[in-house]
Amino acid sequence: MDLTHSPADEAFRAEARAWLTAHVPAGPLPSLESEEGFAAHRVWEAELAADRWSVVSWPAVYGGRDAGLLSWLAFEEEYYAAGAPGRVGQNGVSLLAPTLFDHGTEEQRARVLPPMGRGEVIWAQAWSEPEAGSDLAALRSRAVRTSGGWLLSGRKTWSSRAAFADRAFGLFRTDPAAAKPHQGLSYLMFDLRAPGVTVRPIARLDGKPAFAELTLDEVFVPDEDLVGEPGQGWRVAMSTAGNERGLTLRSPGRFLAAAERLHRLWRTAGCPDWARDRVTDALIGARAYQLFTYAAASRFLDGESLGPESSLNKVFWSEYDIALHETALDLLGEQAEWAGTDWAEGYVFALAGPIYAGTNEIQRDIIAERLLGLPKGRR
Repeated sequence: MDLTHSPADEAFRAEARAWLTAHVPAGPLPSLESEEGFAAHRVWEAELAADRWSVVSWPAVYGGRDAGLLSWLAFEEEYYAAGAPGRVGQNGVSLLAPTLFDHGTEEQRARVLPPMGRGEVIWAQAWSEPEAGSDLAALRSRAVRTSGGWLLSGRKTWSSRAAFADRAFGLFRTDPAAAKPHQGLSYLMFDLRAPGVTVRPIARLDGKPAFAELTLDEVFVPDEDLVGEPGQGWRVAMSTAGNERGLTLRSPGRFLAAAERLHRLWRTAGCPDWARDRVTDALIGARAYQLFTYAAASRFLDGESLGPESSLNKVFWSEYDIALHETALDLLGEQAEWAGTDWAEGYVFALAGPIYAGTNEIQRDIIAERLLGLPKGRR
């Protein structure tokens, strides 16, 4: 792995740093898990997009900068180091967009990506169902063929951002007679405000509706919103899942900035000895994750696929995130109980990490079977 950045990458980093210094809001925006915060973050997404910083790795024709993978990683490091707001459009930008680049049509990319990049259309991920979370292939929601499209019916739950989002993407069963559960599925996009859609917000521990349950009653979706071929939804979904667990959802810049914040908090608290090892572990962990990610990026640029190695990423960042926030809350002591503190909200969010994007139990099975060659465990 060559860690030497090209002059072009360094120039890109410097330009990003200068823009962020000039534009990052002086104070934090309201929580994006509130209606007020959601609206404020849309404005921020539009400001980013105006100077083509919202989706730097996308082709310029869709609002990006054609930035390579290493430049994107550098931008993410600068973004989080500058204390810039969280990205309300992340489900679309990090999950649906890569899927459309791999499996969508040119018409879909031209129609869906520009408003996504500008924050005008925010997407929710609608995969989990009441009896199909980690076992995604057990889903029961169906899509029935009709004139010009499909009729969606069923229930989706724990749908991220769905309380305030505009549209969603998910898997639906289109062939109930398929030989295996993961066959006969199709990947569809749909409007959360369409007739037949009911959105019920689900409050997180702090009361904010970070998720929602969706009830779909014969919701019409035109053929143009089918991603990939009918019945090939599992293959398309695995492309999305690889991005979710791999490079794009949790960039190392996020943890490098959080570890530096923790270090400053420790020093502000008087550098207590009891927390020294935990803070050190956080700094080392962030750096290790950065190097692991750059190594994965190097392999990817050499033509290799991420494959099951993305499960290593997912287990690491989800458990690291909790440990880092627990250390911060212990340093804050009773102050940590104040509602609305960044560390408290971050901790509540981190608790969900081992569950979403495929539970860590499932990821460990993948690591054991596909990376280590161990026999299948009992299920």
